[in-house]
Amino acid sequence: MPPSQGRPAARVAAGILLTRILGLVRERVFAQYFGDSSAADAYRAALRIPNVIRNLLGEGTLSASFIPVYASMIERGDTDGARRLSGTMASLLVLVTAGATLMGLALAPVITDFAAPGFSGATRDLTVTLVRIMFPMSGIMIMSAWCLGVLNTHRRFFLSYAAPALWNIAQIATLLALGGLLLRVDLVVALSWGALIGSLLQIGVQLPSTLRATGRLRWTLDLDTPGVRKVIGAWIPVVFGAGVMQISSIIDTQLGSLLGPGAVATLGYAQLVALLPISLFGVSVAASALPELSREAARTADAALRNRLATSINRVAFLILPSAFGLVAFGPRIIAALFQTGAFGTAQTAIVSGVLAAYGIGLPAQAMVKLLASGHYALSDTRTPVKIAAGSVFLSAGLAALLMQVYGVAGIALGASLAAYVNVSLNYSTLGRRIGRMTGRSERRDIAVALFSSAVATAIASLVDGLVPSEHIWLGAVTTVGSFGIVYLVFAAVLGHPDARRMADRLRRFRV
Repeated sequence: MPPSQGRPAARVAAGILLTRILGLVRERVFAQYFGDSSAADAYRAALRIPNVIRNLLGEGTLSASFIPVYASMIERGDTDGARRLSGTMASLLVLVTAGATLMGLALAPVITDFAAPGFSGATRDLTVTLVRIMFPMSGIMIMSAWCLGVLNTHRRFFLSYAAPALWNIAQIATLLALGGLLLRVDLVVALSWGALIGSLLQIGVQLPSTLRATGRLRWTLDLDTPGVRKVIGAWIPVVFGAGVMQISSIIDTQLGSLLGPGAVATLGYAQLVALLPISLFGVSVAASALPELSREAARTADAALRNRLATSINRVAFLILPSAFGLVAFGPRIIAALFQTGAFGTAQTAIVSGVLAAYGIGLPAQAMVKLLASGHYALSDTRTPVKIAAGSVFLSAGLAALLMQVYGVAGIALGASLAAYVNVSLNYSTLGRRIGRMTGRSERRDIAVALFSSAVATAIASLVDGLVPSEHIWLGAVTTVGSFGIVYLVFAAVLGHPDARRMADRLRRFRV
């Protein structure tokens, strides 16, 4: 990967890693106090519901439509036009999110019944309360996504992806300060207030750098501002696509709520771990590539666009394939080390690790589709990924409803994983028809090396895993995952994978 792309991806990954590590700490503390109780179910469902608005109008959708237009203006030297565009978009976001938040507060009972039809009695009432507390958070998070779009275009990647760490810190602090003082229901209400405060901290730390990057903003709702209609025109299809994906998320919650107490919480624990490699290796590469892909598309440089995508695909595969093998093979060790404490016991570890394995099967497709969608977005094509996502969601829902009859909660995750491969295949073929084949013989060889090295590393690490008694939770996790990573890197480097050799060279220089 060229240095110009590798360093931004590393900054994104560093910010995401910081946030995700704190997220895992938050979840471990959460597991200690709530386990898979009805209060945990209520919090998971309530947190997911306002996230629908955040994901509809926030980071993923706004970046896809705003960054290509904003970046092309900067590429042409039209900094004043870029400033006016960013100011108008910020104003529109404030208006739209304020209205959506007020509607969410008023319709919290209806939303809860729709999202979690299996909830009743005290669990439903608690969920409604938590939705009302956390719904304003969605609007704040959308403004944070506007900051991210501006900062990424100006090649300032770390801050926008590290800022959510404050959201996690606020919740951790709430649990540690009040966990020993409040009953479980009161504690989950306090945690919701902590999440809301954390969202304010998240945007507060980004605003100064964002305003320095844009210069003095003019707050206006003028739709005739150059570039605004183009952003909105591209944004609407992406919002519909995000809406389809949120329907999928809600369907998963609905199906989980029908499986009895603890199912929704189980999905939440497994999703958190599965999202870590997707965020580190899929989102980081896709997010850092989008501004550069947009600049190359603005110059109509299809060859450069194709080469950058090919290199990015190779990098994502090198990192995500071993992650998938590791989650499927060593989920019990990982889940036990992360969550097994307090109200989260060995029975919960077994159930969650099974769901994690089902998500792990689809990990390569889930990570790769984000990069391929960025290729479409750079070409100002926001409709194709949306159409593909819509079909994939219906497929995922159908498979989940069918497979949960056999595999329970894991069946919901397995349905999502199988549908993800249909999604990524269609994105790859449609983008390839537009700009040409993105993977040649060398890329295919490198992917084969990553697959073989992952399989060898899994076999050897499984032998190591068998030597450590299950009661030694942290020792087992460190030795198993550590041996897996070392064997994978060594085999991939010996077999000539360029990313493995670069990583090995850096490790040798660091040691010296």
